[in-house]
Amino acid sequence: MKTLFLLRHMKSSWDNDSVPDHERPLSARGERAAATMAEYLRRRKGGTPQPDLILCSTAARTRATLAGLLPLWREPPRMIVDRVFYMASAPVLAERLRALPDAMSTVLLIGHNPGLEDLALDLASPEVTSLRTRIMEKYPTGALARLEFATDRWADVGAGKGHLAEFVVPRDLPAA
Repeated sequence: MKTLFLLRHMKSSWDNDSVPDHERPLSARGERAAATMAEYLRRRKGGTPQPDLILCSTAARTRATLAGLLPLWREPPRMIVDRVFYMASAPVLAERLRALPDAMSTVLLIGHNPGLEDLALDLASPEVTSLRTRIMEKYPTGALARLEFATDRWADVGAGKGHLAEFVVPRDLPAA
């Protein structure tokens, strides 16, 4: 089985219009949400996810989101921080996932919308569920989706083949 976590970066700051999009930091609200999501992951039913690999955009806000999660693990998982994930479309993200080594069972991808939302909806079974409906309504900053695939090969991960098992938004959680 393959497990994919899709985490949209936390809320970024728009305090300074002269900062390029790629360099925007987290806002104070985003920093609080990062702590809230880390606490959720630490205490979630099923335990703290143990990704074999973390894929992350090079944007300041995604790297800061990742930094907020790193204390969850005694030893940080293998990480690839690559500009290809910055504002990537769902097809680009899916292509990268299908190329992953099969030894990786659980992957956390930290990125941006609309790519993450589109990817979650593309990969999840088309069956209408409450989780799918929530994603269709909005995939807000800090949202985390978990998809499970009944395969041992990342190359088999494709449209409609995933089970959408979890969708969590920081605003729905108690503050850390």
